[in-house]
Amino acid sequence: MTEVNYPGVFDRVKAMTTDAIVIIVFMFIASYVFSLFENVPDYARIIAFVFIFLLYDPLFTSIFGGTIGHMIIGIRVKRESNEQKNILFPLAILRFVVKTSLGIISLFTVLEMKKGKLFTII
Repeated sequence: MTEVNYPGVFDRVKAMTTDAIVIIVFMFIASYVFSLFENVPDYARIIAFVFIFLLYDPLFTSIFGGTIGHMIIGIRVKRESNEQKNILFPLAILRFVVKTSLGIISLFTVLEMKKGKLFTII
């Protein structure tokens, strides 16, 4: 089994910042497309923005092995048991929920991660 190199805090922050910019661009594009039509129902706008905001990370992670920010920075999210396969969509949703609930706290607690070990700043 090969040793896994986990990304550091700065790589994670760069990927997160890139993803925030990508989400904003997607929202601008969706707004522009909706502005081309006359009477767009509110529920259609809500669905589009929820889809962009809540499903961007899980969909890209499960289909491509990472978000656009991950790909630009060189981070890949793979299964631990089989490093060639992406994680399943339900696990990507769970990962997203945990990641967003912990928020910035998770970035401050991870200084360096090695397989089976977690070193914290505190």
